[in-house]
Amino acid sequence: MAYDPAPLTRHLRIHQDRGHLVLEFHGEIDILAALEITPVLDSATGGHAPQVVIDLRPVDFFDCSGLRLLYRARRRVLARGGRLHLVCTQPLTLRILRVTGLGRLLPPCSSLDEALSRPEATSGSW
Repeated sequence: MAYDPAPLTRHLRIHQDRGHLVLEFHGEIDILAALEITPVLDSATGGHAPQVVIDLRPVDFFDCSGLRLLYRARRRVLARGGRLHLVCTQPLTLRILRVTGLGRLLPPCSSLDEALSRPEATSGSW
C-alpha cells in the first residue's frame, strides 16, 4: 500500500523510509485521536511481516488511549512476523511508557535513524 506524506488525519502522517512504514503521531493522542488513528493503524499493521516505526516526537499529549494504540500495533505486528520500533523523546510520554512497563516491551529510540538501524524486532510476551 502506498502512502502519501500528507496527513491522513490531523493526528497522523505516514511515509516510507528505508523499507519501513513510519506512522508519525501528532498533537494530542487521546480517545478521539485514537478513533481516527485505529483504522489506519490496522491497515498499516495488517500485511505479512510489516516493518513499522511509530514516531511520537510530534505528540503534545499522550494518555491511555495512546498506550492502547501502541500495544495494538505491537500485538498485530508480532502476530504477522514483522518488526515494530518506537521513536519518543518527550519526557512525560517516556515516563508513561516506563511506569506502565510498555517501554520494556517496546523500547523507545531517540531518533528515526536509530529506530531504522535497529535489527531486532519487538520482543517479549503479549
